[in-house]
Amino acid sequence: MQLDRGIAWWPRRRSRALDIALALSAACLDGVITWFATEEYFLPAPVISVASVLLGLTLVVRRRFPVLVATACIVVGTATGAGVLSVLIAFYTLGAYAASRRVVLITGALAIVSVVAQPGPALETGEPFWVLVVVGVVFVTPPTLLGLYMGTRKQLVASLQERTARLEREQHLLAERARTEERTRIAREMHDVVANRVSVMVVQAGAVRAIAKRDPQRAAEAAGVIGDMGRQALDELRQVIGVLRLGENAAALPAPGIDDIRGLVGQSRAAGLEVTLTVQGDERTLPAAIAGTAYRVVQEALTNVHKHAGAVTARVALHHLPDAIEVRVENDAPSARPDHGLPSGGNGLVGLRERVTALGGVFEASAGAGGGYAVRARVPLPAGSVAAPQKA
Repeated sequence: MQLDRGIAWWPRRRSRALDIALALSAACLDGVITWFATEEYFLPAPVISVASVLLGLTLVVRRRFPVLVATACIVVGTATGAGVLSVLIAFYTLGAYAASRRVVLITGALAIVSVVAQPGPALETGEPFWVLVVVGVVFVTPPTLLGLYMGTRKQLVASLQERTARLEREQHLLAERARTEERTRIAREMHDVVANRVSVMVVQAGAVRAIAKRDPQRAAEAAGVIGDMGRQALDELRQVIGVLRLGENAAALPAPGIDDIRGLVGQSRAAGLEVTLTVQGDERTLPAAIAGTAYRVVQEALTNVHKHAGAVTARVALHHLPDAIEVRVENDAPSARPDHGLPSGGNGLVGLRERVTALGGVFEASAGAGGGYAVRARVPLPAGSVAAPQKA
């Protein structure tokens, strides 16, 4: 902030110093030239010299009042013949800093008329009219055109600088948005990989502890399920970490399909959940993004049933439509609150909604009939998707 303030401070002070130095130089040169000028005018040389000095000093405010300074030069120069150098600088400033081109043209025309009407002291009053006009045009036009060129160039540079600054701000905002989206995606993937798997593993571990003494064989099966889920979680976690480290060069996770959803249902049954899977319509190979979203919807919904409802009856339904796939997961009302004490951050359903809406779908999660809960998602299929049969 301090550096920016210093950078903004310097151009203003530099312009002010330049104007003061230019005004003093013009005042001194015009004053000396008119003091020792040999041409006689209807005013004494000291008066013209003082007028030249005063006219030169007005250049201090030439940037703020270009039209006023140019008008003063026309009036004083016509009346006294003073300030030739100041007049040239004033008309350059008029072209460079005047807000209106029309005002520049009108002021320049008045200056030419003043030269024609009062040619002295440089020209004789008896000069031909066309000579007076040519001298007036040559005297006024070059500094004015040069000022117009420099003013236009300055405006162009300023607009390019502003555009560059705006593009930098937009690029910064886009980069920040991309970082935010990437953090959200990573958080969602980590939740899907770790939280869901570990939650079911905790439920399984509690079931193993409860049945270990009375049913060792079932406890061993449940322990095997825990091991399988742990290995799957580690594999998926390695894939996510590989994406973070290698980016696009990392190996992509295989897209889940209907068989993977059946595996989720089987793991939930092994954890003590009475869950059924119903598939309607012709099964087909879905695009990776849509299949992954359907898989995550079922995974998150069943995990929430384990965490919040316990050993209840749940129903998973997949409906293959011609232009979409619908996923619905419902569970009955729990008879008692589960005692596993799993925490809930409330981010799972938020992540599901983001996934579904990003694909143009509709997501709903609300209390069902009889005190249960229902999660519904409808994801449209892209136009021209292949509806090839999927092997069971």
